[in-house]
Amino acid sequence: MSAQNDTPEQPATRRAFRGRASRRIVIATGIAGAVAAGMAAPATASRVHGREDAAVVKTTDGAVRGIVTTDYREFAGIPYAEPPVGERRWAPPQQKQAWAGTRDATRTKSACPQTAGFLGDPPSDNEDCLYLNVTTPRNGGGKKLPVMFWIHGGGFYSGSGSLYGAQRLAEKGNVIVVTLNYRLGVLGFLAHPSLDGSAGKSGDYGLQDQQTALRWVRDNAAAFGGDAGDVTLFGESAGGVSTCSQLVSPAAKGLFSRAIIQSGPCGDLAKTWPFADGNWGVRPRAVADKQGTELAAKLGCGDEGNDVSCLRGKSVAELMDASAGGQGFGPAAGEGGVLPVIPATALATGEFNRVPVINGTTRDEHRTFTAAIESFTGHSATAQDYRDDLDGFFGKEKAAKVRAEYLLRAYDSPSTALSAIWTDSSWTCTALDTDHLLSTRVPTYAYEFADENAPWAGDGTTPSFPTGAFHAAELQYLFDDEQFTGPLSAAQQRLSDQMIKYWANFARTGNPNGGGTPPWPRFGADRARSLTTAGNGQTDLAGEHRCGFWQSL
Repeated sequence: MSAQNDTPEQPATRRAFRGRASRRIVIATGIAGAVAAGMAAPATASRVHGREDAAVVKTTDGAVRGIVTTDYREFAGIPYAEPPVGERRWAPPQQKQAWAGTRDATRTKSACPQTAGFLGDPPSDNEDCLYLNVTTPRNGGGKKLPVMFWIHGGGFYSGSGSLYGAQRLAEKGNVIVVTLNYRLGVLGFLAHPSLDGSAGKSGDYGLQDQQTALRWVRDNAAAFGGDAGDVTLFGESAGGVSTCSQLVSPAAKGLFSRAIIQSGPCGDLAKTWPFADGNWGVRPRAVADKQGTELAAKLGCGDEGNDVSCLRGKSVAELMDASAGGQGFGPAAGEGGVLPVIPATALATGEFNRVPVINGTTRDEHRTFTAAIESFTGHSATAQDYRDDLDGFFGKEKAAKVRAEYLLRAYDSPSTALSAIWTDSSWTCTALDTDHLLSTRVPTYAYEFADENAPWAGDGTTPSFPTGAFHAAELQYLFDDEQFTGPLSAAQQRLSDQMIKYWANFARTGNPNGGGTPPWPRFGADRARSLTTAGNGQTDLAGEHRCGFWQSL
């Protein structure tokens, strides 16, 4: 049983900020009705006594009953594929069989197998996890609404769609928001030669889950009041890397019309990420296959011809233990697979799905990861750590140049100094390279989230240094995110409203401008829209983050 199932399915209305009362009382759940078994008619709204029952929607797989409030409707825990168990483990997702009657969609379902996350993601060992959630405005104004399809982050080894309450985004943006679970870690991204036969190239089952859910959206958007031809793909961290990956995957062509990449480097993380054992970027096929073969041998499944059955016979706990909780298993790229090449190469050659893109980062990205190390080890970085970390990654000659550029005495602690170095080299300058590549071929809008007072995680240990505009800080300005307290001041609430307008405008038109928001020009001259409570201007990414220095190094 899943660890989450000890306190099993959670009512959708509880996905609000922790410690806050529910924002609205459910005023209707509709009247029970029956749907004929195996119904294959087009997805539509249900009717009761000649009137529309807003709580019941007929999808292509069967009817679902959600909740209806004064301002939004929510349908939680809708299956979009068969459970990936038994022979379906490490296989492409299979279409969900239709059900009879009306399925309860008032409670979220289990997250995919994972260990407990740093910022409060609960653990799970339940492989029956391919579910999605749909949130709509209560009244969309009679028009087909844009659909925003959210891919959660978590390093490809943690997280779930149900952590992200989309009520505010749906209501204020007048959009439909879909969040999903997808297979993670070793269960979602194991590459192994013996798995390649019937399924094509292995290693990208999590990406295939995302594509299957996008096809579900294409087939069912109209039933929820959405426009199947107006789908915006957006995600943060590993969800941003996923968005990059879908941007370049031929199999995703036509499944979305715009993309928003939040703190998800499209570059080669293996070259810039400071922690070799925890690389969560896209892996070359040869690297992924080697990693999978080594894992199989570690599990005693190294005999040729017996690998698949042996691996499928292992428990989730055994797989988690052998793979360090699934860390380091990101997407795999190689000829014949879901990703023919790594995203950076595809963007450079122009071989990607041509849609408008918003791409951005937070100003102090790496402080989250520095805080995680401090939390896990109970040790705050010292001046010696500062020297040793740089020597170990760059080598002594280059490290000396980095120390001369980032003088330790210029920072309030070694932790913030190290965070600045990795933020600039791994995050912002990589994102800037992506802006340059995208903007030559598609409309591109760059941003930097820069609220230095963004609330830190509600359940996380407070770091010994200021967290600033940390990695994932912007999420609470778009979602009712269970991991964060959310905007606290009036200025932060205004920033939240502004960001929701930008994101929703982009989903509607491919341009974030409109509705009284400060102007956001297309990307150019290394400048990005600064999202902050302190002003409405542009920021010089290359200058602020010393990208010229990193290019010279």
